[in-house]
Amino acid sequence: MNAMSPPIPLIPDNAPFSAPQRAWLNGFLAGLYGAAQAGTSTVAPVEEFPWHDPALELDARLALAEGRPLNRRLMAAMAQLDCGQCGYLCQSYAEALADGRESSQALCVPGAKPTSRMLKALLAEAPVIAAPAMAVVKPAGRSVRVLAATPLTRNGSAKDVRHVVIDLADSGLLYEPGDSIALSAPNDPALVQALLVALQASGDEPVPCTDGVMRPLREAFAEHLDIARPLDRTTSLLGMAAAHPGDAAALRKLTDGDDDATPADADLLDLIAAFPSARPPLADLARSLQGLKPRLYSIASSLLATPGQVHLCVGIVRHERRGRMRHGVASSYLADRAVGDRPMQASITTSHFRLPVDAKTPVIMVGPGTGVAPFRAFLQEREARSVRGHSWLFFGDQREATDFLFEAELKAWLADGTLARLDTAFSRDQPKKIYVQDRMREHATDLWRWLQDGAHFYVCGDALRMARDVDAALREIAVRQGGLSESQSRDWIVALARQGRYQRDVY
Repeated sequence: MNAMSPPIPLIPDNAPFSAPQRAWLNGFLAGLYGAAQAGTSTVAPVEEFPWHDPALELDARLALAEGRPLNRRLMAAMAQLDCGQCGYLCQSYAEALADGRESSQALCVPGAKPTSRMLKALLAEAPVIAAPAMAVVKPAGRSVRVLAATPLTRNGSAKDVRHVVIDLADSGLLYEPGDSIALSAPNDPALVQALLVALQASGDEPVPCTDGVMRPLREAFAEHLDIARPLDRTTSLLGMAAAHPGDAAALRKLTDGDDDATPADADLLDLIAAFPSARPPLADLARSLQGLKPRLYSIASSLLATPGQVHLCVGIVRHERRGRMRHGVASSYLADRAVGDRPMQASITTSHFRLPVDAKTPVIMVGPGTGVAPFRAFLQEREARSVRGHSWLFFGDQREATDFLFEAELKAWLADGTLARLDTAFSRDQPKKIYVQDRMREHATDLWRWLQDGAHFYVCGDALRMARDVDAALREIAVRQGGLSESQSRDWIVALARQGRYQRDVY
């Protein structure tokens, strides 16, 4: 471990500053002292977003953004997780809404209905901005082939997690540990056929796609349009087309995001089946749908260990709702149809999620379930570079016997010193459920010592529950082990993030 570094000074709670001012000053001190400790020069301050904290409630985030421009207030209404499920980050989604480049207020998945309602309210108060003319942009991607999708979970598991191997040969794609890969997967052909039957369509009808090209309806539904998550503009269109007053009223409730609106979490087939009197022209229906977006996966490999390949750790989405099996667009394709199929289009998304430049810097990794993916990449990289020690992994899942992902590799790295510590939490193996944040609390003294020795802290996995619980546990440890107040612990977390020592890859 490194020698103890002097603690970063924090502005006390009773100092004559507001909470945003105190957060800014603590961040400035963190940058100043952190850079001095690292032997680097400081950088000019950038715009601060004090509401960009998933632990804050919606009202508190909005209060911190009060008086800011519309795009910043819109940003404060979002879940602050930068999970990418909307196709943006929180800041860029807000900016796209504010300047009219994006029209849907329902894309923030973790924010769900509260965020959607608040975005609508904020935009309703703002002057109407005409959307700029959108240039037709063809998706950029390279052709890759899926070589394997072997199970990582064992018989008896409640989950289906696959180790997916993709061949990058001739694609020219390169990546670093911590990056993600975007994969363009087609919709389930069975779902497409069921939708055509419900619409009484042949599939040959020409409809517009989001790239400006007219295509047969079957091809548009299969390859180009998102039929799994229709937007509020789709429910609005269906509501205007509904001949039955009850259908029109129910669709208005869905469009408005009412809590009692049904069917909840509907895909396009649900809507078409539930509202038989709502049949707009097929071209208008297609125009209301968003384009089928690539799915983003954290990379679970290092090119030093797997040259010419990228490995993934993919949880397969399958569940029953309203008497019909639902399948994740990309995950089910990877598990069931991709091997031996035509090439997929892929691109690499460069991430901030990086190992420290100095290999001697300690790293603490929290990655339950498929969140272990980037940490497998980190450990492969460190093994290939003969880096030993200074690494601690918290891994968890439901049952050790069936859900210990990459068990043999992790234990081998622990044995040869690539991994210094491994703490596991299998929630269903005892009467009281135990999670990774509980293991963090159990080892709070050592964890705090590692952080005081300059450790970088990484979290990967579920944005809605796990990441928030881990964040709360880390604050609690700062209070109990570091003697900080609640507000100081929050400022300390902000300071860690500004130094690049607290990084999250959540979804």
